[in-house]
Amino acid sequence: MSCTLTNARANQNTDDLLVSKFSQQTVKSYLLENKNWVPYPVYTDRAAWKDLTSTVYHSLIEKGDQGLNYTWQVVKATDYLAYERNGSRVIMEKPMNENATALANLFFAELAEGKGKYLDQIINGVWYFTEMSTWSLSAHVPAYQPSKRTLAQQDFHVVDLMAGDMGSLLSWIHYFLKEEMDNVNPEISKRLNHHIRSRIIEPYMERNDMWWQAFELRNNGIVNNWNPWCNFNVLTCLLLIEEDVDAKSAGVYKTMRSVDQFINYVKNDGACEEGPSYWGHAAGKLYDYLKILSLSTNNKVNVFDQKLIKDMGEYISQSYIGGDSWVVNFADASAKGAGYPLLIYRYGASVGSTEMKKFAKYLYDQQSNKISINRDAFRGLEDFKSLASIQEETAGLPENPYKWYSETEFLYIRQKNLFFAAKGGFNNESHNHNDVGSFILYKNLQPVFIDAGVGTYNKKTFSKERYQIWTMQSNYHNLPQINGYDQVYGAQYKSKEVNFDPKVAQFKLNLADAYPKDAGIISWVRTYQLKNEELIISDEFNLKNPKKENSIHFLLASAPKIENAKILLNNGAHSMSFDSKIFEPSIEEIIQEDQRLSNVWGPKIYRLVFKAKTMPAKGKYKFTIN
Repeated sequence: MSCTLTNARANQNTDDLLVSKFSQQTVKSYLLENKNWVPYPVYTDRAAWKDLTSTVYHSLIEKGDQGLNYTWQVVKATDYLAYERNGSRVIMEKPMNENATALANLFFAELAEGKGKYLDQIINGVWYFTEMSTWSLSAHVPAYQPSKRTLAQQDFHVVDLMAGDMGSLLSWIHYFLKEEMDNVNPEISKRLNHHIRSRIIEPYMERNDMWWQAFELRNNGIVNNWNPWCNFNVLTCLLLIEEDVDAKSAGVYKTMRSVDQFINYVKNDGACEEGPSYWGHAAGKLYDYLKILSLSTNNKVNVFDQKLIKDMGEYISQSYIGGDSWVVNFADASAKGAGYPLLIYRYGASVGSTEMKKFAKYLYDQQSNKISINRDAFRGLEDFKSLASIQEETAGLPENPYKWYSETEFLYIRQKNLFFAAKGGFNNESHNHNDVGSFILYKNLQPVFIDAGVGTYNKKTFSKERYQIWTMQSNYHNLPQINGYDQVYGAQYKSKEVNFDPKVAQFKLNLADAYPKDAGIISWVRTYQLKNEELIISDEFNLKNPKKENSIHFLLASAPKIENAKILLNNGAHSMSFDSKIFEPSIEEIIQEDQRLSNVWGPKIYRLVFKAKTMPAKGKYKFTIN
């Protein structure tokens, strides 16, 4: 079986899964009135809340009590300006996130206890957020407002991930605690309602140019996790705040048209280009969106029976390696982090995936913290409902020997003590790295050949300077530097002649088109083959007028040792053989100064470089790892 991509959206779906099945008038007729869709007890039903939160009650109260003396932090103008001045996002995101977490903890504690103990601090938090100039992050504001600057423009609101999250959280606070706040002063809920409308609902309804909406998508445009994430938040605000039936149905349907663009973008194989780290806010947020849409329409707008939706869910279980929560981490994903068990469980239950439910229980049993409360109020509320049912599940991991995502061109192979993953694709994927043809290899659940992942986001990360960052470059992946050239960014730089043969566990692809024309590559065919837990890597090439020696790069988790014609790996547990007549090997230490990377890999990783001794126009290289 083979697959060749012609552009960034070559194999996209065009089915418009939601709006092709449901008209706006039909959706309007299905929407339940008076918020009767909400599946949680009202605030005053103390018996129901006691039962719902019984297993986590003490944890909720402990976190709520910690928030009683919380000092709400001011996000200063200079905190926003820092992104322009030195590229720092953290300086404004840290206090913003801590304020949001404190408010969420207070809110859930009040729902659990129901005695008004936390109400004043909740009001303080609500008042604080409505007094902010913007709920959006400094890194996101410039793209949406005419000034292109980080300070919020007067009366111009940006719907980004953070603003949406706050709108959603505050909408749930308004829903559950409106009467309690009105008993203090009706101006509180009135003010809150106004700001949710003016900051979230109105900008969404008035604009079609926010890139994540994907209404004005250009050729090769990317639709990523922002789409279902933001649309979920907008939908929540509409369902909980908008009272006008026509306006609500129009808004709901607009989110459906937008989310269809995300579903359309995902390849038919269901893989997540962005990697497991983003699955929770890509397919995972799509699940939340589809769930709340189903709830609000009495389960009549429901597409959980669609194979694509199930395949998108099972990507997270298939991408799990094991050990210390290792996962396949192409693109900007971290190599650690298997996903949130309760979300995976709910998703699996909705799409009928035994694999996902068993995987969720496996993760759940490994974790001491069984529930995570944060500003995502809907997930928190759904978690309460899921805690009992997940206990009845049987833990298990996928057992299929391989998983081939033929359109996204991801391949996973499991053998007894080995996990191998490789990719084809193109160099304009979401959260792209220039990594066409790269691979990772784990033995005995320990990383050997790795993908470093991505460091802490800064101004460069999503700018024209992105590929100045070493983690994005092909020469810091397990790939060749050909005739002095590395891979380059762009949808036209892609794999071709891709083939996976499961009978012999062989993955082959031509890398020539992933490099610039100046590299003079007629063909460069890389082949991976697994035999009895031994990995054989071969490169067969044909070049025009080579002017510089080729170098083959490998990224390693542990320090290698050169010993004659072998490289000892992972303290000698494994080895790599090569032709010493062809190559001169060298080892480079890469100090991990970025905390996001060092938290995964420790203080150092290593680059192993095989530099060719000659410059033949044609040839073949071979490496064997055992």
